[in-house]
Amino acid sequence: MPPKLKIVYYVEPDAAALAERAAQYMVEAVEQAAAQRGRARIAISGGSAPKAVFKLLADPSQPWRARMPWDRLELYWVDERCVPPDHPDSNYRMTREALLEHVPLPEEQIHRMEGELEPEVAAARYESALRNSFRLEGAETPPFDLIHLGLGTNGHTASLFPHSAALHEIGRLAVANEVDDKNAWRITLTWPVINQGAQVFFLSGGAEKAEILKEVFLGPNDPERLPSQLIRPAGGILTLLLDRPAATLLPPVGGDGRGFFEREE
Repeated sequence: MPPKLKIVYYVEPDAAALAERAAQYMVEAVEQAAAQRGRARIAISGGSAPKAVFKLLADPSQPWRARMPWDRLELYWVDERCVPPDHPDSNYRMTREALLEHVPLPEEQIHRMEGELEPEVAAARYESALRNSFRLEGAETPPFDLIHLGLGTNGHTASLFPHSAALHEIGRLAVANEVDDKNAWRITLTWPVINQGAQVFFLSGGAEKAEILKEVFLGPNDPERLPSQLIRPAGGILTLLLDRPAATLLPPVGGDGRGFFEREE
């Protein structure tokens, strides 16, 4: 019988408190990895919630900027839209404007997906970049220390969309994936790569996420329709960072704002 997945979730009262929780969570994970292995390799996602977190990490009036070991951080992306890096829809552009322009992270430690290239070329180049920077051999998978994910109201995460071809890819590290309902292409890490992350967390806020959170984490298993259900970290623990409106349909948390439950395969 497959092992159960333990889902640990933290619920903050509002979006501002959620951003603070996520900033703390990320800094502590990077500090731990850097102390243990000399460097920390993390993969991030785009969206409005992470933008608020990145601004906190870049803010010199906050403790997180000074605590983050920038010189030992290697930054990667979970996914990217197939647009140039200066395009308004670019995940890289959002991160650059909110974070990278304001912190001492060396350019050579920033590993972006080249969304301006043909999708298949961009995916192949990112896979090659991962193999080189992680010094992978054969079928090895990059061991990220931390992977940050979002959750779409349709159940997607990364650029793993419902009923899309990337859901069936288990051999590649990164792939191009067509999003039929948006008539667009994305580059994304594959779910087996995400599942090898030492720590994997979803960051999600807002009342519009309440129903999909319940469906993904408490409902029947249907990953073709709800790709976020493919995320089952090898370590057996998945973390959710939520605000109160998003968490209203999950089991109640304790007085410390923390809860957990287990999910079968």
